[in-house]
Amino acid sequence: MGILLEELIQRWKYMFSALANGDHITPTDRLRAEGMMESLAMLEAGISSATIDQEMNQCFMQALGHTLSEEFGEDWREFYPFPQIPCVGQRAPVDPSTKD
Repeated sequence: MGILLEELIQRWKYMFSALANGDHITPTDRLRAEGMMESLAMLEAGISSATIDQEMNQCFMQALGHTLSEEFGEDWREFYPFPQIPCVGQRAPVDPSTKD
């Protein structure tokens, strides 16, 4: 495993653990990791976008207890094309302030 993939794994673990704890991910953290994913797919021989997705899915499953497909559907990559990371925070509980 190359140094770039190892760094990506650490970033995914941080991001997905934060989401699991109800925290949000800054756009900067997400965008930097996505740039690293694209670089890895372009530069590292033998590492495809599918392999990168598998590694990311493992980090997601470790942090949240289910896979990306279980969270977003089997076709999640159609909505989040590579190298996008689906870092979606939990919805805030909102109570209506009026009866309408």
